[in-house]
Amino acid sequence: MDQRRADEVSEERARRFYDRLRDSIHEFARNRGVIGKTAEYLMLVPDMFMLLWRLTTDSRVSGKNKVLLGSGVAYFVLPFDLIPEAIVGPIGYLDDLVFAVYVLSRVLNDTDPAILREHWSGEGDVLDKIRKVLSAADTLVATNVSTRLKKMLNRS
Repeated sequence: MDQRRADEVSEERARRFYDRLRDSIHEFARNRGVIGKTAEYLMLVPDMFMLLWRLTTDSRVSGKNKVLLGSGVAYFVLPFDLIPEAIVGPIGYLDDLVFAVYVLSRVLNDTDPAILREHWSGEGDVLDKIRKVLSAADTLVATNVSTRLKKMLNRS
């Protein structure tokens, strides 16, 4: 399989994960009556996943940052995380969201913000969304979870 075909297959798999994630969060919010800030943050989750994914395939992103981004993608798709979705449902994606924005804030240290904006498929400005989640991280997930996520990232 040539590289272009492999990239298309990978993009398709990422898109299917995105669609399943978005559907799951929509259904959860609708059935549980989740509204307000929690729903707003949950709706960012699929878009943050796709941003991480797209950045891992962008040649303008350094190899070091691609490793960080890959760890963010892995945190979403692997079943082991601090707040497991299999147990608590889509609300468990809040730690994935916090980890994703920690990764993205590190990537922004040496990546042009325009690249993130180019790959952002969510509403509003991605940098504003990142700042908003960073400032709310300790309330979205317990402070001890937020601290553990930062430590995990610093080992990368």
